[in-house]
Amino acid sequence: MIKGKKVLVTDGNVEKALRKFKKKINDDGLLREIQDRQSFTKKTIERKIAKAQAKKRWQRYLDSQKLPKKLF
Repeated sequence: MIKGKKVLVTDGNVEKALRKFKKKINDDGLLREIQDRQSFTKKTIERKIAKAQAKKRWQRYLDSQKLPKKLF
């Protein structure tokens, strides 16, 4: 099997090959890394964003642990 970022096109099905290629790139995180490298962000901003994401995750977790409302 061919390793790397290559996708074989079988039976002229380019759309399917393109979907597979996009999935490989997305799973590898290559696209995210390229987007992050396009502009410099200061470490303080990165920490602020990470803290906000952690807060959001924690709030989502707490919301999932709540008991349902009583409807009587």
